[in-house]
Amino acid sequence: MRLYPKVIPIISREAIQQLMQDGDIEVEPMRVADAEMDLSAIMREYLANEERVNQATREALERRGYDYSKFNQVKREMADVRGFKMGDEGIEYVINQMIEFLLISRNVEEVYSADNSLRQKIFAVMKRHLDVDDEIDKEARSRLKHLQEGTSAFDIEYNKTVEQIRRARGLI
Repeated sequence: MRLYPKVIPIISREAIQQLMQDGDIEVEPMRVADAEMDLSAIMREYLANEERVNQATREALERRGYDYSKFNQVKREMADVRGFKMGDEGIEYVINQMIEFLLISRNVEEVYSADNSLRQKIFAVMKRHLDVDDEIDKEARSRLKHLQEGTSAFDIEYNKTVEQIRRARGLI
């Protein structure tokens, strides 16, 4: 799952609305927008940290004289050094930060549910919006059935098609 900047406000809004609707949290009507912005800030900070890890990775590749085929391997090293969680662990980290926020926020009057219940509901909202990579992959592959997978032509066209789909969906 990948977090895109454009879905952050949507996730925040839906998470707060779902938790309020289910009676998990109580938020004064005048503070709902502030609570949503706080959840958004948590996700934006995560993306900013990820960008710092990406920048450190690019610098390390350059220093070591590696090409970009080793980007993911070096990125994992940079993330480990910084204690940065990636992938599913990163999503868990973000959700834990959100739950901590809900418990201490001035914008949330009361939290009525246990952490695990909150975690499941926030995860469900995030999953709906973050699983787009799988959908995009399926759509791109279905458009490229005329090309043999594994060839350089397929790889080039696949990357172009994925980018087109992401642009069409407003993800980039």
